[in-house]
Amino acid sequence: MILYSKLSDDELAVLLRDGDKTAFSEIYHRYKGILHVHAYKKLGDFEEAKDVIQDLFSTLWLKHKDMPLTTNISGYLYITIRNKIFNIIAHKKVISKYTDSITSFIDENNFTTDLIMREKDLASIIEKEINALPPKMREVFILSRRKNMSHKEIANTLGVSEHTVKNQIKSSLKILRTKLGLILYLALLLKF
Repeated sequence: MILYSKLSDDELAVLLRDGDKTAFSEIYHRYKGILHVHAYKKLGDFEEAKDVIQDLFSTLWLKHKDMPLTTNISGYLYITIRNKIFNIIAHKKVISKYTDSITSFIDENNFTTDLIMREKDLASIIEKEINALPPKMREVFILSRRKNMSHKEIANTLGVSEHTVKNQIKSSLKILRTKLGLILYLALLLKF
């Protein structure tokens, strides 16, 4: 009868390649603790380290026939666990970048949507106040600001003096500034 605990790593590796379950069990018990400590130090999560060790030994058993002929089983296990840890860390970085990207997109999209809504609200408020101007004043204002007509062109179109056009525009701007100033202040105050 073989006393597996007395066998060297090299002897256990040969037996493992031949499918000896007891050799596998001995390797597992020799190295699971030290590998778990190493994985825990690198990952910072006890359960995740435990899962990595479980995965390592599951893979080792499933692929025991393909295990390279090595005289250093501890080195082989260490390199394998190191690579698994690197893969986990790389995967976490990808997930983190993806999460940050999604969060950033959502934040920007919400900001853009909010900005568009505010612009529409503001345009609606301005239009409402322009429509509330006295009819002649509104007409002069619209010809000046929307049709880009000069004071002379407006005066000729409406059959009034340029001085009247100038006064109507000045008065409409004063009214709008007063009304919109208070409304915009309250609108911005209520939005935040």
